[in-house]
Amino acid sequence: MRYWLVMPAAGAGRRFGAPLPKQYAPLEGRTVIEWALAPFLADGRCAAVVLALAADDVAGARLATRAREGDAVGASGGPALSVVTGGEQRSHSVRRGLAALEGRAAAGDWVLVHDAVRPCLEVQDLERLLAVLGTHPLGGLLAVPAADTLKRAQERQPGPAAAQAPVVSQTVERSGLWRALTPQMFRYRSLCAALDRAHASGRSPTDEAQALEWVGERPLLVAGSATNLKITTAPDLLLAAAVLQSRRCASAAQDDS
Repeated sequence: MRYWLVMPAAGAGRRFGAPLPKQYAPLEGRTVIEWALAPFLADGRCAAVVLALAADDVAGARLATRAREGDAVGASGGPALSVVTGGEQRSHSVRRGLAALEGRAAAGDWVLVHDAVRPCLEVQDLERLLAVLGTHPLGGLLAVPAADTLKRAQERQPGPAAAQAPVVSQTVERSGLWRALTPQMFRYRSLCAALDRAHASGRSPTDEAQALEWVGERPLLVAGSATNLKITTAPDLLLAAAVLQSRRCASAAQDDS
């Protein structure tokens, strides 16, 4: 099967607390975004990759040039990579990436959307997503069932520091709740139409599945790994490094056996 990849990477990552956006943070000898791109640049089924970058993103432009020249991780002989200017919100960046595929992607083609700050996608999870959804008319997403006890917070009025902490208003029943991951995988024209409808109504979905949900669709949930981390704050890099180190050790042990 063939698919296209759109990777929104125009966010500033203000919560990360570093001079560069979090997708360019160093991680085990590469940058976060290089790890995120690697499974797709190495996959012959990926027809092309579209990166949605901020207008002033010099680091991203350099990375794209290296990938086109085969000098990025997994890029040698891999899919073509192009760059578009991202939008104000994630969904706007995704829509601009989809627009760049107009005339190349057919209405029923698969498009995968993957976060630039998810560097730990396992190849097995990508394979499972493609296998489960390959003949589905709509698509779906990788996700993990919620395991923690969930609390809904009630904000408190401004006051002393201790009094500013939110209080529990209720415990949320976690049965049937899943944490959404990426990649998310949908048919090209259906995803374009759902995002266009959301934006026309002044709404910005937080992921692609939500845009489809808003038009009455029911995306499939494909079980993924909890190690498919999203880098949001600096400590997340330590967790990602541990995951990648563990995989490297496991691979070395398998090679030695």
